[in-house]
Amino acid sequence: MIARATTFSSVLEKDLSLDHTHTRESIEIVYAKGRRYIPQALDNLNHFLRDHYSGLVGQMDPGLYDIMHALRSTLKADLPFHIISGYRSPKTNEHLRTTRGGGVARRSLHMDGKAVDLRMPGVPLKELRDAALELKRGGVGYYPGSNFIHVDTGRVRAWAG
Repeated sequence: MIARATTFSSVLEKDLSLDHTHTRESIEIVYAKGRRYIPQALDNLNHFLRDHYSGLVGQMDPGLYDIMHALRSTLKADLPFHIISGYRSPKTNEHLRTTRGGGVARRSLHMDGKAVDLRMPGVPLKELRDAALELKRGGVGYYPGSNFIHVDTGRVRAWAG
């Protein structure tokens, strides 16, 4: 009898399901296979997370998608994230900063494509925040009055707004 080596080519696909609260658009997408990001999927996500005020498309940090994917896995949730804000142009950020009575940072990571504001239906906001904090992958802001959390790929930190 001859022994044969068996290899498995199982590649973990990373996917996301997102609903944008302002544009009313939805997307379900596989954005990576294993450690390799899919360029066309990243382009589609950049467009989906564009500045919904100006329509400008930014270059989003794929690490954000990994954070969202990890959140879905940790929470064992398959409902889409509700996206409140992704990329913001500097002009939009300045407008929001000066007209919303605070709460928008002068050097927001949204302008660098490194932040997203979101919630997940069916998951209490505090539970979503706690799961994001446990990941220790970046900043986590908690905005219960506005019903969203902020996650970013900056340094690990937390705040409430």
